[in-house]
Amino acid sequence: MEKTYEIRPDQSIELLKELHILTRDQKLNQDSRRKLKQIYHLANFIEPIIQKYENKPFTLIDHGAGKSYLGFILYDLIIKNTLGKIIGVEINEKLVKKSNQLMQKFRFSNMSFMSQDIDSSNETIKNAEIVTALHACDTATDDAIDFALQKNADWIVVIPCCQAEVYQHLKKNKSNNLNHHLVELYRHGIHSREFGSMLTNVLRCLKLEYYGFKVSVTELVGWEHSMKNEIIIAENIRQKKVSAGARIEKLLADFDLLALKSRFLDI
Repeated sequence: MEKTYEIRPDQSIELLKELHILTRDQKLNQDSRRKLKQIYHLANFIEPIIQKYENKPFTLIDHGAGKSYLGFILYDLIIKNTLGKIIGVEINEKLVKKSNQLMQKFRFSNMSFMSQDIDSSNETIKNAEIVTALHACDTATDDAIDFALQKNADWIVVIPCCQAEVYQHLKKNKSNNLNHHLVELYRHGIHSREFGSMLTNVLRCLKLEYYGFKVSVTELVGWEHSMKNEIIIAENIRQKKVSAGARIEKLLADFDLLALKSRFLDI
């Protein structure tokens, strides 16, 4: 049998099999090992947040849950021993059905799933102390952030992915700004994509600060595991930073992106 030293000792082996991270004979292939390492790293960031609630109830909303790897592993390792609950939000009904079946099989009583988009879930879900979005594509990350802001969440943990909106605007307006020295940051195609991605996340961080969050940004795992590797962790300290709003407006003006003002300053 292959050694499973990568697997945490308090982790359910049967759960990992059901998630198809482990084979029936408890082996990890390269892709599964990479996936599990990412989820464990993310769990390491989230566990100290959960511990802050001690004996208090809380709800963690996992937006764009997909196959709910994160939710199931978080519940199994950490949340099942707390007063917390997880709600996975995923628009794909088939994935939600499978997740509900798995939840029932393992009797994870404080876990549930709903087949809704983020806007609809905002009407359905009343409380959200912690909001996560793992590899939420393009503006889905912004939607998850807006959801958290509207719920006055205590914590937001997101790993952005495929940030195309700002890139498309940079590309569209590039010919109008060729005489501006800042255009050199994104004149070439590959730079447009990379700079657009970075600028998107900078604007997101400023938005969170503007609405009262303390923000930290770091890498999730080594770049050899994932190119979508930036994790944004925001704690709601409820101290609105007005200067962050001014910085957003200045950046949008400098890069001819004022059409996106509502994305980064309004909720």
